[in-house]
Amino acid sequence: MTKFFKQFASDESGATAIEYGLIAALIAVALISILGTVGTSLQGTFTKVNEELTTANGAGGGE
Repeated sequence: MTKFFKQFASDESGATAIEYGLIAALIAVALISILGTVGTSLQGTFTKVNEELTTANGAGGGE
């Protein structure tokens, strides 16, 4: 039984896969956070552009 626990404690197979999984999860969390912030900023920009185009169209542009 002691031999089993020593062997289990020293076995590192699968550790690399777990490390890559943790790195991927960290990158995903960072991207979601960044995209949320950028998305809010882009929404404000597109709203402003829409307002400007609507104002320009109503100010005598078109047919």
